Amino acid sequence: MNVLGRIFILLIALLSVASLLPVATQADTVEEIREQIESINEERAKLDEEIRTYEKQLQTISGNKQTLQSAIQTLDVSRSKTSAQIKSIQQKISAANLRLDELALEISDKEKSIAVDQAALAASLRAMAVEDDYSIVERLVGSRDFSDAWTSIDQLAALSETLRSHTLALSEAKVALHDQHEAVADTRVGLSASNQELSSQKQALDVNRQGKAQLLTQTQAEEAQYQKLLADKRAEAASFQDALYDLSSKLQYIINPDTVPVAGKGVLRWPVADAFITQNFGKTSDSGRLYTSGYHDGIDLRAQTGTPIYASLSGTVMEINLGAVQNCQYGKWVLIKHANGLATLYAHLSTVSVEKGDAVGTGAVIGYAGMTGYATGPHLHFTVYYADAVNFRQYTCKSGYTVTIPIAAPNAYLDPMSYL
Repeated sequence: MNVLGRIFILLIALLSVASLLPVATQADTVEEIREQIESINEERAKLDEEIRTYEKQLQTISGNKQTLQSAIQTLDVSRSKTSAQIKSIQQKISAANLRLDELALEISDKEKSIAVDQAALAASLRAMAVEDDYSIVERLVGSRDFSDAWTSIDQLAALSETLRSHTLALSEAKVALHDQHEAVADTRVGLSASNQELSSQKQALDVNRQGKAQLLTQTQAEEAQYQKLLADKRAEAASFQDALYDLSSKLQYIINPDTVPVAGKGVLRWPVADAFITQNFGKTSDSGRLYTSGYHDGIDLRAQTGTPIYASLSGTVMEINLGAVQNCQYGKWVLIKHANGLATLYAHLSTVSVEKGDAVGTGAVIGYAGMTGYATGPHLHFTVYYADAVNFRQYTCKSGYTVTIPIAAPNAYLDPMSYL
């Protein structure tokens, strides 16, 4: 047998090894992993359906009359929803880990195939180098059959080109698999962060549930007492808004429109997911009924206790209030100053997750919704200002405690809807 014949047989043998080894050692394992991932995804689908059921229950409860029972029920359902979300995130993490294992096996498979193909390519190139020492005329003259000589030369060249293309394709596949590996690893990091976020939500719910337990003690589980407390809170909230408006009216601010962005959709992102406005900005029918001034300095967004609150834009935390006196003014709040000249306030939080001076990115979790301060139910109060117009003043609550509040001249309050 001539050199070309031996090389051809060697190449066929190498390619056969490349195709058989991965199948025999890894295919079953990869298939098992995929079955586990499919099972996890089925469980996640059930959890997602459970979460949607809780969301519908919360919407139904929020549409009912506000009673002591409905307040406790809201917290109970919110806790159940958060628990289901935590389980769903944990399932996502498990699926991501399995996907990492699957990719590792596939990468190993490709590496073995590439190694075998590279050996075959090297053998092919060596054979071609040997044959290149002879001219075509010499090969033809020295061959018993001209047709066989040409066929051998053509086959070797074609096989070499095929191997080169195959090796390039496998190398590209290996790079793609590594990219997938990194992408899934990043996903796992993100999911772990989400798990921590959900755990924080549950802590926030626990804190608020304790507050409701105290409320039950205060009211002795009497609905009449609860309604009286609600009425007192509404009166205190109206008094606070009037005092805030009075303080603001004493301030003056010369507006320079060039210091803030032109109004437009998407300048700021919504601070909550699935935003639903329960009270608008400025003089509305609700503000006229609730406040003597008839003026609401922001918008109120529906948010159950423990709902993540997101920074509407990157910036620096200008000030926070951790709510040492919870039943007073805005309760726990965060104020962020943005580079575009705006500042945003997030109030009535159950938990604050940032500190004064922190740099935050757009969409960063800065706290969790609640009903601290003058709030009769969980929600987010969201205000937008000209940043350089914001001042801080001391305010004495009905309870006699003095706290710091952010204020600005009336013309420095901006309608959030102009930028969301």
